[in-house]
Amino acid sequence: MNHTIPHQSYGALFLRFLRFGALAWGGPVAQIGMIKRELVEEERWITPERFNRALAVYQVLPGPEAHELCVYFGMLARGRFGGFLAGLGFMLPGFVLMFALSWLYVESQGALAPGWGAIFLAMQAAVVALIARAVHRIGAHALHDRVLFGLAAAGLAGSLAGVHFSLGLALVGAFYFALRAGRHALSATIALVWVAAVAYALFGLRTEAEVALASTARSGHVSHPLLFYSGLKSGLLTFGGAYTVIPFLQRDAVVTGGWMTNDQFLDGLALSGILPAPLIIFATFVGFLGGGVLGALLLTTGIFLPAFGFTLIAHDPLERVTQREGVRHFLDGITAGVVGLIAATTVQLAPVALGSLQAAAVAAVSLALLYKVKHKLNVLLVMGCAVAAGVLFF
Repeated sequence: MNHTIPHQSYGALFLRFLRFGALAWGGPVAQIGMIKRELVEEERWITPERFNRALAVYQVLPGPEAHELCVYFGMLARGRFGGFLAGLGFMLPGFVLMFALSWLYVESQGALAPGWGAIFLAMQAAVVALIARAVHRIGAHALHDRVLFGLAAAGLAGSLAGVHFSLGLALVGAFYFALRAGRHALSATIALVWVAAVAYALFGLRTEAEVALASTARSGHVSHPLLFYSGLKSGLLTFGGAYTVIPFLQRDAVVTGGWMTNDQFLDGLALSGILPAPLIIFATFVGFLGGGVLGALLLTTGIFLPAFGFTLIAHDPLERVTQREGVRHFLDGITAGVVGLIAATTVQLAPVALGSLQAAAVAAVSLALLYKVKHKLNVLLVMGCAVAAGVLFF
C-alpha cells in the first residue's frame, strides 16, 4: 500500500487545518481520532505505525497532543513553515472564539443579567466535575504502579503545603528515576529533600519571577513580559494532556499574581469547555483578564510556543531521547506529580464552586454523566445540562 503526502499550497494546507480546528469538538481523543481518520486511514499520508510512534512522542512531551500532531503533519507536507501554518490553523478558531468571549465577559461584568450569573454558577460546578474526572482519567493512564500513585499523593500534599511546583516536580521525577535505576541511596536522599522542601514551604518559597508577578499584579498592573513568562512556563509543564495546565495557570493568575479570582478562573474553564479547541485555549481568557488584548496574545503565544517548538525544531532527536528508559522514568515521575497538582487544584476550587446544595447536585450529576456517557461530545452535553440547571434551579 502506497503512502504519499499530496502536494498542496501553503494556503490550502492552512485552510485544511483551519477546518480541523473549527471541528475540534470533544476533547483530545476526538481531535486525534479526526486527524488520524482523514490523514492516515483515508488519505494515507503515513503508515499507522509511524502515526503511533509520533503520537507516543507527544504523549510524553508537554503540550496538547492534537495540536502537536497538526504541526507534525504540516511539517511533513511543506517543511517547517508548513508545520507552523498547520498548527496556527488548528488553534485559530478556538483562539478567536475565546478572545471574543473574553472581551464580552469583561465588558459585561458591570451589567451581567441575573440569569447569566446563575448559568455561570452552574457551569462552575460542572467544571469542578470535569477536573475531577480528568484527575481519574489521567491518573489511570499515568499511575501504573504503586510508587507513581504515591508520588501523585506526594505532589498533592506538597502543593497544598505550598511547595513550589518546579521543585516538587523535579524531585518526584528524580526520585522515580533513581528508584527504577536501583540507586536506593539517591532515592532516599531525594525523599529527605522533599520532606525538607515541605517544611520550608511553610515559610513561603517563591522564585524571583513569582515575587515580581505578585508585586506587579497586586499593585494593579501585570507586566506583559510576565504574562508571556507565565504562559511559556505553563506550556513547558503540561505533561499528560491539556487539563494539566490548570494548576500552573491557577497558581499564577489567582494565588500568586492575584489578577483573577477563583470564580473568574472557573468561568474561563467553563467557556473553553463549549468551544472547538484544546482546553488549553482558556489561557487566552486568563491573559485577557490579566493584560487585555496584548495580554491575551502574549499568554496564548507563550503557552503554545513549546508545542510548536518541540515539533518544528527537534522532533526526530526527541523521538530518540524519549525512548531511553531513564528519560521515560523521569518523565513518568513528573507526570505523576502533575496528577497530584491537578488534584490539589480541584481541592482548592471545589469550595468556591460548590457553595450550595444546588451546585453540589450539578457537580454530582455532571460527574455521573462524564462516567456514563462515552460519546466524544460528552463535555458539551455536560456543559449544556449545566446551563439548563442554571436557568431552572439557581
